[in-house]
This record gives sequence, structure tokens and C-alpha cells, in this order.
Amino acid sequence: MTMGTDELKNRLKKLNACATQAKMDLHDLSEELPTNWQNIMQVAQRFHEAHALLMDARKAAAATII
Repeated sequence: MTMGTDELKNRLKKLNACATQAKMDLHDLSEELPTNWQNIMQVAQRFHEAHALLMDARKAAAATII
């Protein structure tokens, strides 16, 4: 089952919003250091996962457009 153009755009928007939030969370944490240093790995993992999903979706979108 393939996604339609609108579905793909909506998925990319949602993933982009999640990735942006993860980036902001990581940035906020870095500004608070050394407070909450215990959260570095957890926040970084969320950042990594969000951006990996976004990059995979972008690749899939580019492949369906071609």
C-alpha cells in the first residue's frame, strides 16, 4: 500500500515537528548543564530516533516522486 501525496506531506510535517521538538529539547538541556546531566543520553536518543525517522521518510518521499 502506497501513501498518497497528501498523506506523505502530512507524515513529513509530523515527523519534522517531532524532530524540531527533539532538537529544542536537546538544546534546552545543553543550556541547563550541569543540571539534569543524567538526562543527556535519553534526550539524545530521542533526538537521534526522531531525525532518523525524518531522514528515512524524506528518502522514501524522494523515491516516490522520481
